[in-house]
Amino acid sequence: MRRRDFIALIGSTATLPLAASAQQTGAVWRIGFLTPRSLPSPPAHDTFSDAFIDGMSSLGYSEGKNLAIEWRYANGDYARLAGFANELVSMNLPVIVTYGTAAARVLQKTTTTIPIVVAAAVDLVGAGIVASLAQPGGNITGFSVIDVDISAKQLELLKSLSPNLSRVAVLLNPGNSANPLVLKHVESNAPALGVQVVAVNATTPQGIETAFADAAQQGATAVIVAADAFFSAQGSQIARSAAQHRLPTISLYKDHVLAGCLISYGQNVAEFHRRAAIYVDKILKGTKPQDLPVEQPTKFDMIINLKTAKQFDLVVPQSLLATADEVIE
Repeated sequence: MRRRDFIALIGSTATLPLAASAQQTGAVWRIGFLTPRSLPSPPAHDTFSDAFIDGMSSLGYSEGKNLAIEWRYANGDYARLAGFANELVSMNLPVIVTYGTAAARVLQKTTTTIPIVVAAAVDLVGAGIVASLAQPGGNITGFSVIDVDISAKQLELLKSLSPNLSRVAVLLNPGNSANPLVLKHVESNAPALGVQVVAVNATTPQGIETAFADAAQQGATAVIVAADAFFSAQGSQIARSAAQHRLPTISLYKDHVLAGCLISYGQNVAEFHRRAAIYVDKILKGTKPQDLPVEQPTKFDMIINLKTAKQFDLVVPQSLLATADEVIE
């Protein structure tokens, strides 16, 4: 296997320093963090939150010393986001970090003054959360995931792994306003590959199992998982459902492939969370969100699970293995 250059970002305004002094001795910054993902087992955090903590540590911030984070995990229930957003906003924090389009939209409606750093969300411009990449305007900035554009590439990868693919299902979260754009993009690119598209929905872990069963009943022989904060933390459930219904599955998230899905292709969302710390640091030091351009990736990671491919009796082309960033054997 071969490792390509790690993700590169455009619009970057800063790099992590080798050493940093976050604040004067004795100062403690209190910030918020709102995520739709699940808290694995308190006081532990999930992979993305850990990446953010690592980023803050690299900049000289340490929880319990000069940093206090008000964590709010919605555990996949988007209906809880509004209540958590109100809680955080009422604390009058200097900055709130969030993940996902749904959470970013809720915070956008809740406050127009408190700076918001979006660690990752699908198409911040298209979703109307920021005015533009270069000049986000308002109180929100951060990192925009390109899921809509890469969904066509994900379909191509599935076709190359399963040449007889004629019908693919797209797993969507009805609570994510950006997911219909992904479906539309897949549908517009599918005819050229001789593939039909069906949509299946899920908002809970059990719903994921039902969605895969529905996909199989509709004749789909592979699944594309749309980028979604809830789905991102459901790698094990998605992998189990994919194996049970023998549906090769591709998503944005490396964790899904580690859990047993076939392939992932997309930007490194954990790295986005790590880089979000740079924006938080700048805001704490006086920079306004509208002066921090939204970043997007220009390179993408591809992870392939050969063990899963063998279980599905799929032969992975050598050309694909040669370009993969990581191969799980």
